[in-house]
Parts: sequence; structure tokens; C-alpha cells
Amino acid sequence: MQELLQAIVLGVIQGLTEFLPISSSAHLRIFPELFGWGDPGAAFTAVIQVGTELAVLIYFRKDIWRIATTWLRSLVRPEYRGHLDARMGWFIIVGSLPIVLLGVALKDVIERDFRSLWIIGTTLVVLGLVLGLADKLGRTDKRIEQITLRDAVLMGLAQAAALVPGVSRSGATLSMGRLLGYDREAATRYAFLLAIPAVVGAGVFQLREIPGGDNPYGWTPTIVATVVSFLVGYAAIAWLLRYVSTRSYTPFVVYRVVLGTAVLVLVGTGVLAA
Repeated sequence: MQELLQAIVLGVIQGLTEFLPISSSAHLRIFPELFGWGDPGAAFTAVIQVGTELAVLIYFRKDIWRIATTWLRSLVRPEYRGHLDARMGWFIIVGSLPIVLLGVALKDVIERDFRSLWIIGTTLVVLGLVLGLADKLGRTDKRIEQITLRDAVLMGLAQAAALVPGVSRSGATLSMGRLLGYDREAATRYAFLLAIPAVVGAGVFQLREIPGGDNPYGWTPTIVATVVSFLVGYAAIAWLLRYVSTRSYTPFVVYRVVLGTAVLVLVGTGVLAA
């Protein structure tokens, strides 16, 4: 029963933090440590993130269907190849390659060294400041229709940095998008579409480690946490997407700096184990 209650809490945390540029993986590492539950592990984190990504799939189902069908048609019908949706299909594929390749190559390092609270606290602060600067300095004149292959690759490389907990997939992609001149709505929309292959792929890849490995939870708690993250994420996604798309990122920057600093202080004073 205790594991199920913990799974529900972790599912709620995942559902609330996945869509904001504050790093859900960092929260799933920090708060269980604060509660005295220990590190839930990279496998557990990757799998329950699939729950919130299913919420994205449902929310963007029309866009995803249109992109997928147009991209498939473009493979055999030349008249579709210049269409935005066909190009978007290629951009998402190409943009997903960096995080897939690095995720496989650095799997052991990600699961062991990158989960140190020293690293997470530092990345929360540093990447929070990067997000703030990118939002302040970035132009806002480019729409998603203007996305190019170069921009797709650069945002894909930025997303790959989120293999380190504390970076945030959405935060890194949004930062790069803003630096490239895209408005908040365009950067946010592309960030969520780009995350789908990476998150779903990572979750499926880590399924085999659920009964063992570094995962302290078994199948049932992991499934419960995934379902809860889906329900909470789906309930929050419309509001959260609208907020991130149209408002300044300053509240998230402040939150990241405060949380990251607090983590570093708690680790430095021995309250939390790194």
C-alpha cells in the first residue's frame, strides 16, 4: 500500500511538471529524496513520462494524424513534398536523432552519474538563467510555418541536453527556439511535437528494467504512477500549454533558481544525499 501511495504522488508530480520548463525528471529525483523514499530510478522516471506523453498524443491527435499522413503521402507523391506537414514530419524525425543516439550511447552514465543532486541543482540554476536570457533576447517574429531543417536540428540538439535531469526537454527546446527567433507559441508547439518520439521511445526502451535494475518499484506501482500522470497531465495540459505559449518565462526562471539553490544548499549541508 505504501508503494502505491508513493506511486500516486510521483504520478501527480510528473503530470504537473512535464509540460513546464522546470524539468519533471529533476522533480522526480528531488522530491522522493526529500520525502525519504530514495531515488525512484531512471527506468521508473522514463516509463511514467509515457503517461503524460499520451496526454500530448491525445491533445495533438489531429495535428499528429495530419503530419503523419501527409509525410507518408510525400514519400510516394511528389506534390506533397513541399507541404509544411510533410516537412514537419522530417523535422521531427531528424530533430529526434540526437537524443536517441546520445541516450543509447550514454545510458549507463545517465542512470548513474547524471542523477547526482549536485548536477541536478546546478542544471536547474544554470539552464533556468539560460531560459530567462533566451526569452528576453530572442526575437518573436518567426512562426512555426517558417521552421527550417537547420532550426529543427538545433532544437533537436538542445532537446538532447535534457538527458541530464534538471535541464528540461521543453525548457531546452524553448530556449533554443526563442534564440532562433520563434515566438512562444511556435516554440512551444514544436517542443511538444518533438518530445513525442523521444519520450515514448525512452519509456518503451526502459520497460524491461521495471521488475529490477535501479527501479525500486514493481509493475503495479509503475502502472499506477503512469495512469495518474496521464490523468493529471491531460487535465492540466490545455491551461499549461496556453500559459507557456503566451506568458513570460520569468516565474519558471525564478522557481528553477530557487529550487536549484535550495537543493545545492541541502546537499552541501548533508541534509540530502547527493
